[in-house]
Amino acid sequence: MKKEFSFGTQVRKSPYFDATVRWGAQGFSVYNHMYIPRDFGDPVQNFWNLVNDAILCDVAVERQVEITGPDAAQFIQLLTPRNLSECAVGQCKYVLITDENGGVLNDPVLLRLAENHFWLSLADSDILMWAKGVAVNSRLNVKLCEPDVSPLQLQGPKSGAIAKAIFGDTIDNLKYYRLEEIELKGIPLIISRTGWSSELGYEIYLRDGSRGNELWDYIMKIGGPMGLVPGHTSTIRRIEGGMLSYQADMDCNVNPFELGLSRLVDLEMDADFIGKDALKKIKSEGVKRRQVGLEISCSPLQHPNTNYWPIFMDSHEVGYITSAVYSPRLDKNIALAIMDVECSAIDTIGEVNTPEGNYPTKVVQKPFYDPKKKITSGSLADQT
Repeated sequence: MKKEFSFGTQVRKSPYFDATVRWGAQGFSVYNHMYIPRDFGDPVQNFWNLVNDAILCDVAVERQVEITGPDAAQFIQLLTPRNLSECAVGQCKYVLITDENGGVLNDPVLLRLAENHFWLSLADSDILMWAKGVAVNSRLNVKLCEPDVSPLQLQGPKSGAIAKAIFGDTIDNLKYYRLEEIELKGIPLIISRTGWSSELGYEIYLRDGSRGNELWDYIMKIGGPMGLVPGHTSTIRRIEGGMLSYQADMDCNVNPFELGLSRLVDLEMDADFIGKDALKKIKSEGVKRRQVGLEISCSPLQHPNTNYWPIFMDSHEVGYITSAVYSPRLDKNIALAIMDVECSAIDTIGEVNTPEGNYPTKVVQKPFYDPKKKITSGSLADQT
């Protein structure tokens, strides 16, 4: 029976939308005011496709905030607590955007395309509006817009060989968190060695939205015989890798120190940034809660959590699970949680309240798999 979807004009479609439907997308959700394919069949099979072979994902919902102008570098630094003084042209950086209270507004990847040309590749929140408000009051000479840029993710251990077959030998020299400008069959692209999978991978930034379906079909034509299949971002793999999902694992009510991301905060640099005073105070006083990894002792979870699950110790609520899933590779239920700091030590035992019942939990080290990130940051030769 043909599957019917209900779509409206108030939510945007990506340049790859028609292609993903033709290639078997069975479900969508909305992210950054755009439809994103969330279902190409069994999510467990999608996980195995990702970790054993390669998948192509439509992530055009990762909208870009483009910052240009003579003061672009100074303006970018104003938005983030990460010290960008050594961010080179052609480099990417994982950064946090913080508000005046030190809360996290977004955790984008920053791409530096030229001396005064930056993109913020966004998680799900309206950072363009935030940045415009900051710019109006900053008196800095910058121009902000959302450019015609739409990413794809090519991820998995075979993605290096597939990318080389598509783009040529230049891929061999593309280092982790670096970018390259490429033209493919007349299609303007930026390729970066980044992705939201904890696997070897690339993000392919299309710079002409009229050619999205053409680009998708060409990549599948070359990659299909090499093991590439359509897919979607894997909740299983991203939780295994301890990767955070904005609006799920963090928001403006959570600060970088609670997330264990102090490496992304430089309170000693001369440059000012929004939230600097608040973060100094938080660091001085110490955090009252902390993000941790958990194992949940029960039969395999049938699907990821759709609500926060409270955690108890001695009948007192001490935290909540933000993301939980069953990992078939680890044969464990694993989760990310926010816990009171005095209850966050490794091996601490608690109990989580789920819709199916109450189950024991234990605090464990995270990431749950490949903690040193050797898969994503290793050489392409390591993947073969």
